[in-house]
Amino acid sequence: MDRSEFAMEDMWRRARRFGIGALLCFGWLPVAAAADVGWTADSLFEQVTELAAQRAATAFEPPVAGLPEALRDITYDQYRAIRFRPERALWRDEARFEVQFFHPGFLFPHPVVMHTLEQGTVRPIPFEQDLFRYDAEASVLEGKGGDTAGFAGFRLHYPLNTPDHKDEVAVFLGASYFRLVGPGQVYGLSTRGLAIDTASPEGEEFPVFREFWLVRPEPEDQNITILALLDSPSVSGAYRFDLRAEDAVHVDVEKHLFARADVGKLGVAPLTSMYFFGEASVRGQDDFRPRAHDSEGLQMQTGAGEWIWRPLANPTVVRVVSLRDQDPRGFGLVQRNRDFAQYLDLEAKYHRRPSQWVMPTGGDWDSGGVELVEIPTPDETHDNIVAYWVGDRPFSAGDRRHYRYRLIVFDDIPPGEPPARVVRTRSGWGAVPGVADPPPRSLRRYIVDFAGGALERLGPDAAVGVRLDTSSGSVDDVGVRRLPGGEGWRATFLLKPDGLRPADLRLVLTLDGRPITETWNHVWYPDEL
Repeated sequence: MDRSEFAMEDMWRRARRFGIGALLCFGWLPVAAAADVGWTADSLFEQVTELAAQRAATAFEPPVAGLPEALRDITYDQYRAIRFRPERALWRDEARFEVQFFHPGFLFPHPVVMHTLEQGTVRPIPFEQDLFRYDAEASVLEGKGGDTAGFAGFRLHYPLNTPDHKDEVAVFLGASYFRLVGPGQVYGLSTRGLAIDTASPEGEEFPVFREFWLVRPEPEDQNITILALLDSPSVSGAYRFDLRAEDAVHVDVEKHLFARADVGKLGVAPLTSMYFFGEASVRGQDDFRPRAHDSEGLQMQTGAGEWIWRPLANPTVVRVVSLRDQDPRGFGLVQRNRDFAQYLDLEAKYHRRPSQWVMPTGGDWDSGGVELVEIPTPDETHDNIVAYWVGDRPFSAGDRRHYRYRLIVFDDIPPGEPPARVVRTRSGWGAVPGVADPPPRSLRRYIVDFAGGALERLGPDAAVGVRLDTSSGSVDDVGVRRLPGGEGWRATFLLKPDGLRPADLRLVLTLDGRPITETWNHVWYPDEL
């Protein structure tokens, strides 16, 4: 299975989790006529921003279904059998970046409008059926869709791993979803342009990118600029993505948001992922694999410089928590373990899934919190993890917000200088084997292993301490010991919950009273047993 097929498999997974409506792309008329000359990326972005402001000042106009009848009810297998012809890629053999497009239909009945900006001129990119092959089950569709359908989305190709082959580096497909991948990685978590009212009782609203402008790069450029117009019943927005592909991949994002209506919860820089089970899970799985997840933890660097690690969970009910902060330095979803032996999955290749970091660089980041949403999932086909920033100020009709941030794709270590980190979290019943009167199963024994950073320089007799806090219940038998072979240090403790009250735990290792590791943060819910 190649990367394109991975993208389709995971998009189908998202449709099953969030509903088909969450993945639809819409389109409308271009912002600039083809005859207009003299545009730059900067001036065009100003125009898109003005258009977003104008849209927000008017009533929302849902898209009109415009697909030819032959494409409206195609199956998943038929859609997978429609392949873009690589030799017809935009800028083929003319630049290091090339663009391939997705066919409309299946989950994508409302195509987006595509343009290029080349030599100061904005031109539409027309849909043509002969850009695609209609293989196997899709052969009956060939010649029946006409040339007015439009595209569902696009993907960028770049010589990411070897100079002789152009791999996928980014995909924009479905609502405001886009996905990034770095050298040696396969697709995993997704990014979104915006999240609105996620996990709210009223239901989530899914904004969509309705129009794109691709700025043609110079032949040897390692960077490319993409502009986009976002719209939804509550918000309209203008986006600029400056993607750079070097040894690592990062995207500088700038966006102007305009509220058409009051927004209950504005989720900025949302990341979406999947956690089925892993080492921190408390419910066993009948599975040959030790773990199955796209991401295993939420990491955050606060405005004060504290590094926080929170292992993810597959809960029994929806859980929503907020890590409060002021002027955050960054946050992300991380696939920390990169060892194949920890997954044993040759198909999903979970050990190669990307991690992604959101680093604020300007705009309206102030007080608020990183909100983490964990949703129960019965299997790995469902995306059930969402993380995003929510500011304290309400976003009301007529308001405007401006955000700048950098999205950084990495393996296991985020940018900056994180301290010694958590490498293992395990918990279990805290009973002593064989006792005549065992304690209740709510008594939990935790072990948290740390490695790296300043811990590597410590001898076995170092006076390493533990700082541990809980929001409820009590902790006992707290200790810290060096792991065999000097491969880190283990903190251990017993947690006695207070009935069914959740216990919010924070633990850090210290030396001479000063923290020398990141802060492990975990909530134990007694009703998860």
